[in-house]
Amino acid sequence: MGSFRLTCFISFVFIYTVALHSGLMAQDNALPKDAGYQFTEEFRLPATPVKNQYKSSTCWSYSTMAMLESELLRTGKGEFDLSEAFVVRHTYAGKAKQYVRFHGNLNFAGGGAFHDVMDVMDDYGMVPEEVYTGLSTTGDPNFVHGEMDEVFHKYVEGVVENKNRKLSPAWFPGFEGLLDAYLGTVPEKFNVRGKEFSPKTYAASLGLRTTDYIEIGSYTHHSFYTQFVIELPDNWAMGQVYNLPLDEMIKVIDAALEQGYTVGWGADISEKGFSWMNGVAVVPDDDPADLSGTERERWEKLTVKEKEAQLFSFSKPIPEKEITQEMRQKAFDDYSTTDDHGMQIIGRATDQMGNQYYIVKNSWGTDQKYKGYLYASVPYVKFKTISIVVNRAGIPGDIRKKLDL
Repeated sequence: MGSFRLTCFISFVFIYTVALHSGLMAQDNALPKDAGYQFTEEFRLPATPVKNQYKSSTCWSYSTMAMLESELLRTGKGEFDLSEAFVVRHTYAGKAKQYVRFHGNLNFAGGGAFHDVMDVMDDYGMVPEEVYTGLSTTGDPNFVHGEMDEVFHKYVEGVVENKNRKLSPAWFPGFEGLLDAYLGTVPEKFNVRGKEFSPKTYAASLGLRTTDYIEIGSYTHHSFYTQFVIELPDNWAMGQVYNLPLDEMIKVIDAALEQGYTVGWGADISEKGFSWMNGVAVVPDDDPADLSGTERERWEKLTVKEKEAQLFSFSKPIPEKEITQEMRQKAFDDYSTTDDHGMQIIGRATDQMGNQYYIVKNSWGTDQKYKGYLYASVPYVKFKTISIVVNRAGIPGDIRKKLDL
């Protein structure tokens, strides 16, 4: 999960030239022309303040930490601010070892996956943000990882390509020196509220069990109700996900939320229907079936550019595509669905037309319409979800049984 592209278009013509249902048109006419999307929240689960990953590809750490921080709120532990940089640092170390063991035949970049956080907790523990920010050596107020990522990549490339035909044992201590230089040294002991901890004892004090959290996807190139290594460049650790039919994956999201469990959400956000500044993610129907004869003639005469300007105006809710298992699989297979970004789903809402959305917490700061949150439609989540991570206790019993959990 890494970089993103945002595309926003402004147009209102579509609302009147492309037909909606007659009942929806009646509702539209009762709203002002600049009504935009009007959301009514069904429920919103507790979450910690929105953070900012800034110029880094660390959404996988931020989104998983956000989910774990919500878990601590849910269990009555209180509000915690856990260190994303602690996880990023240890993940880079593991990624470097793996890259070298694979003789460079592995992706090496800033991206990662939900399970990387769980692996770090198991192997190294956890620390709070106040103890380790990853910023102490750079002077930057936020992550700025462009130079760091390039230096790390060049270093491990050089290790693999060295002319000695034999690895020196010095290569990994050298890499750890780079980690210390860019992210700072991780403390072996630290004090929080007058009590001394190590990363391991601090993680234990949180009461979180990493085995409670599982990843789920929905793909037809593997058998349902089994685990498989999801084929993504950032899955350097070869982590596995459970495979469910699409409707059951959505059922898991809904059931978990309704029981008070938030959900880590990995998704493709390179779509034009993902508008961060408008705070909406939708999949407009580019060939609405309910157009009447005259309206269809007008629609079909428009150029692709004109259609897109109307489809992605974000001025009001419009009909969305019906997403099928086959559609999402094709998009994954032909690379039109890519592993772009990790976020946290914390609730549900409806728009003024009664369409359902998920409330999503992002990690791009709060300088945006919904102060760091967005509303992703059910079709968008069905179509563009890469995988989710959820507490297994939030999964419906019949599905847990199918997965042998």
